[in-house]
Amino acid sequence: MKTRQGFSFIEMMVVILIIGILATMAGVIFFNIRAKANDTKRKAELSQIGKFFTSSCYLPTAGAGTYDLVDLINELIAQDAKYQALNVKSWRDPKTGIATHSNYLYIVTAEKDCCLYANLESDNEPITLPNISVPTPGGGTGVFASSTPGFNGSKKYFQIAN
Repeated sequence: MKTRQGFSFIEMMVVILIIGILATMAGVIFFNIRAKANDTKRKAELSQIGKFFTSSCYLPTAGAGTYDLVDLINELIAQDAKYQALNVKSWRDPKTGIATHSNYLYIVTAEKDCCLYANLESDNEPITLPNISVPTPGGGTGVFASSTPGFNGSKKYFQIAN
């Protein structure tokens, strides 16, 4: 009798298929972890800088409107050198922010109501502000759902408001 050596083509294909399935599952898990970590970073950064901007609702020289965080910090630095410590390059969206555009947005009204907000990456974030669907100055702090996706492809946003 002859003894068989090696594996058949079918056996090899089954092993490759199993490895492919496991690799796909690991990739999906890793992607979700990265999105959740980016959302945590966004929330922490917005909470930190949001306290500064929303405590007295900073009104830029151009007046009420919507501003990118980079523009606000650059204006503050131009007005007073003590704001040089604000590192504009470090506060930006981890996925879509660049040095000249952070994708952290600030809205201020003439009545000095304001909010700082960013689009989250994960659609699994629980909603804590169910009564709003757009960034709302004076609308509180938390997560809300919009009808349209933002910079990061999700319909969830996090805002800090007075």
